[in-house]
Amino acid sequence: MFELFSGLEAPVIVTLLLSLGFVLAFEFINGFHDTANAVATVIYTQSMKPRRAVFISGVFNFLGVLTGGLAVAYAIVHLLPVDLLVSVNTARGLAMVFALLTAAIAWNLGTWYFGLPASSSHTLIGAILGVGVANSLINHTSLAQGINWGKAIDVGLSLLISPLVGGVIAALIVLLLRRYRPTSNVHKTPFQRQQIEGRKHPPFWTRFMLIVSSMGVSFAHGSNDGQKGVGLLMLVLIGIVPAKFVLDLNTTPYQLERTRDAALHLQQFYNRHQDSLEKLLVRPKNTKPTGAYECQPLDTPNTVERLLQTLQDQRDYHRLTAEQRWSVRTDLLCLDEAAKQAGKLSGLTEADQSHLKNLRKDLTTTTEYAPTWVILSIALALGTGTMIGWRRVVKTVGEKIGKKDMTYAQGVSAQVTAGVSIGLASFFGFPVSTTQVLSSAVAGTMLAERAGLQMATIRNIALAWLFTLPVSMLMAGGLYYVATHFLP
Repeated sequence: MFELFSGLEAPVIVTLLLSLGFVLAFEFINGFHDTANAVATVIYTQSMKPRRAVFISGVFNFLGVLTGGLAVAYAIVHLLPVDLLVSVNTARGLAMVFALLTAAIAWNLGTWYFGLPASSSHTLIGAILGVGVANSLINHTSLAQGINWGKAIDVGLSLLISPLVGGVIAALIVLLLRRYRPTSNVHKTPFQRQQIEGRKHPPFWTRFMLIVSSMGVSFAHGSNDGQKGVGLLMLVLIGIVPAKFVLDLNTTPYQLERTRDAALHLQQFYNRHQDSLEKLLVRPKNTKPTGAYECQPLDTPNTVERLLQTLQDQRDYHRLTAEQRWSVRTDLLCLDEAAKQAGKLSGLTEADQSHLKNLRKDLTTTTEYAPTWVILSIALALGTGTMIGWRRVVKTVGEKIGKKDMTYAQGVSAQVTAGVSIGLASFFGFPVSTTQVLSSAVAGTMLAERAGLQMATIRNIALAWLFTLPVSMLMAGGLYYVATHFLP
């Protein structure tokens, strides 16, 4: 890790430290902001003591980041258009990172202070979209080019559908327990069990399921939300010290050969479908500011030639100059976008679609990566953040959603639903909100039990959900717009 500071001038080191601090601060705040989602039911049902529950939650958040992969990390990064990603090593790119992080941190702290279980994921995505919109306004380009709308729609749908699915599934689990275990102690509240039976803890298997599902939610939260921090940290490193991070310098000769082969196969694909692609991909007017780079899918054959000329017989990236590494990264990102656009051709067979998908995987294997120390840093920030600041939101989730006390069955149903849902989303690369999934699951169990909902709390949660996206967009976009006016 410390080798990244070698050879850097003092101003660059200060900028790098500030940037790393901003990302780690966001992840730390994300930890204590979202802790309640994992520990609210296990604490409320007295299955575990608060400090022990929070500590174990932090450990499982840490493990979730380490094993979560990078699918969600780069799903978030690619909300930004390719043209902005290939320019991230400029002062404008750094202003982008600072703007979106400042907006996300400010909104997260504000909602945490008022005890609202708002979504950190929602906040971050809104900030990224705000920067994309502001970038379009600054460069006088259409909003269609300012944001990767295809990816934004996918992410938006996952954020919209996941809480609805969570609420329905949790309610169904409660109804099934009511139907097949109507007299079980699982339907009692902690207060009822203590008053009637004089016992403090839930029944053994209920307690076991509550604890296991709580740890599952913590693990799933780490594997999903932790990746977002990894993606942001990589954006910072690529922007400030591009020579060391634009490409995975540990790429093996075999992986490099696969990358070259993928570029050649994509060139051949474009040559075979040249007429159809000319009709599909209309070359946009030159509306970019002077000197700005713009990817042109129709120039794919030339891009491939340039890439192959740079790589030639290279067996690793260490031998390339800093300028050559950035050129290779730019070409690979543009080729990935070209392969994505080619997939929109009508009449493609399943074999063609599979071929393009494999080409994209080989083209991005050396650009979509993260060093081990980056993942460890994010894991530590999220894990330690999890261990503090949990009381405010726990009270909202545990006591203020329903009009009646939460039963053990409701706690288990909500926790299991959230853990499985978020885990599957991480596996398939969908960034979802832990907060939204669990809160909706709790609400679903309350409706299933006909316990009623506290509309004041539901209204506050709904308003936080409703305003998170536009407010974070305005904050990040405004900060970015102002910052760019002070750049040369």
